[in-house]
Amino acid sequence: MSRADRIACEDVVMFVNAAITSTAQREFRSTAAAQRLSLDFLHEYVLGNYRDLYAATLALDVNQLNAAMVVTNLLRTAREASREQRAREGRLIAARLRTLPPQRVYGVFRDLRRLGINNRRTRAIVRDWVAARPDPAFDAVKYRRSLSVAARHAHLPLPGEVGTALFAWRRPRRYETPILEAWRRAHYDQRALYELPYTVAEGLAAQHGIDRARFLSGIAPRLTAGERLRLQGSAVRHKVDGVAMDLATAPLTRLASYALSLPRPERLRRRDELTGALRAAARRAARRQAGTWGRVVAVLDDSYSAAGSGTKRRRPLAVALATHYLLEALAADFTGLWLHHRGDPLLVHPVGATGLGVRILDALERRPDRLVIVSDGWDNDPPGQAAEVLRIWRTRLDPDQHTSIVHLNPVYDADTFDVRRLADGVATVGVRDAEDVAALVELARFATGRAGFDELRRHLADRVERFLDDQEAVS
Repeated sequence: MSRADRIACEDVVMFVNAAITSTAQREFRSTAAAQRLSLDFLHEYVLGNYRDLYAATLALDVNQLNAAMVVTNLLRTAREASREQRAREGRLIAARLRTLPPQRVYGVFRDLRRLGINNRRTRAIVRDWVAARPDPAFDAVKYRRSLSVAARHAHLPLPGEVGTALFAWRRPRRYETPILEAWRRAHYDQRALYELPYTVAEGLAAQHGIDRARFLSGIAPRLTAGERLRLQGSAVRHKVDGVAMDLATAPLTRLASYALSLPRPERLRRRDELTGALRAAARRAARRQAGTWGRVVAVLDDSYSAAGSGTKRRRPLAVALATHYLLEALAADFTGLWLHHRGDPLLVHPVGATGLGVRILDALERRPDRLVIVSDGWDNDPPGQAAEVLRIWRTRLDPDQHTSIVHLNPVYDADTFDVRRLADGVATVGVRDAEDVAALVELARFATGRAGFDELRRHLADRVERFLDDQEAVS
């Protein structure tokens, strides 16, 4: 592989790592401003040098923020693309927008308006996405301002009473559409609040001065699964029944975050319930790969930096905990080694320094088929020990690489434009949700330089085709 191809491969993998992990929010060791500046630069660099591959990342498991940034940047620079590139990008953009939550897509539309991007292709993308929404009246209530911005900017024709509700809502004495009529009445009739989505009803309840406990009791039947999970703590504080959800249906990483938000005595009291829910979520995430990974040992970082930041509380620790249960489902024989915690992983909490070297030695003594390390990579007890252990293992004890080693890093390092690596020759990839681990391990082979740039291109092209086929089949 030529030096140019090696650099290109490293650049693309670096961008994918950033796009998976960074949400431009404050991390334990960097501010939100530093994260945003670093991420913006990386997007501009990859867009300018590898446009085709930049667009192809829409087919990967990049997070919602970065997917939205990629869509906006591709539309913003459409004049720099060839006709064939624009056609390909249009399909990718339309397919990726269908996978994003509505509020994120409406955020993209607001950015396009702010940037003055209003060409024919952009208007067609906005029109087609809005036309495919299952209930325009629901959007007119829940995403009222965002839909009105999109309609004005893209000159959208709106069906039935939706346009009236957006731009002249006081004019009708009554709406025929039930949700629009409930929204109209809710401005003066408190009973109508409980016919609306939670996020809409919450603001109107505050205007009416409704007690929080009373409001939660009334709106409970209309809560989504995600809202129920977020409101568990509020419901307990206000002694409201009916908000609880079936934890066995929650996504794995989100469920791990919820478990870690509970006081340790409560986790202990609900151990069977929470452990059963985490294992059920892990089995769903593992799907057909369950039990196929052979002997797996994981080194899991529960040092103090795993506490995250004020805006991402315990996020790195939640990823490590969720990965513990996922690997347990994927492996035929699994051992999880935490840096400090011993015993039930459900009771883990962030404490102490990051001494990875000794635990990696403990893991390698077991001669696993796979060693998975989940850490932010700040090995500091003593500094650099993990890198030396891994170097000696690779060069002297296991030169034929019978043990596959992957480092999963949940934290973006703004200073290096990448996730922090443990050692040369050890694949390091970014991770945001444990559910993506199986796909990330597939990507890891490109992070060590052993796979060439042409192979990376073929891998991305294959992912793009599968992604487009799946999304276009659904639509």
